[in-house]
Amino acid sequence: METFTLNAIRVIQNIPPGKVMTYGQIAAHSGSPRGARQVARLLHSMSAKYGLPWHRVVNAAGVISIQDKEHHLMQKELLQSEGVEFSGAKIDLRRFRFDPGEDRI
Repeated sequence: METFTLNAIRVIQNIPPGKVMTYGQIAAHSGSPRGARQVARLLHSMSAKYGLPWHRVVNAAGVISIQDKEHHLMQKELLQSEGVEFSGAKIDLRRFRFDPGEDRI
């Protein structure tokens, strides 16, 4: 498995409950600042195998990207159950974004 993938898995596994990260943020912390789409594919293909908290990953606007209505609702409910608050469809990233370089779990 390539280094970027291993790094991204590690970053995602360490997002604490009640916090979110963006696809681009995960890519940057994993060594490929332009790898946001690669993070999305990784989440889709490896979440079950590695027990990734996929629901803690949102887009750069603080919005759930999943288009499928059932999975979209599931992600929102999982985040809300951890204390993440929504204003309409958005999450306040200033309040709920996790930064592995600054925040402590």
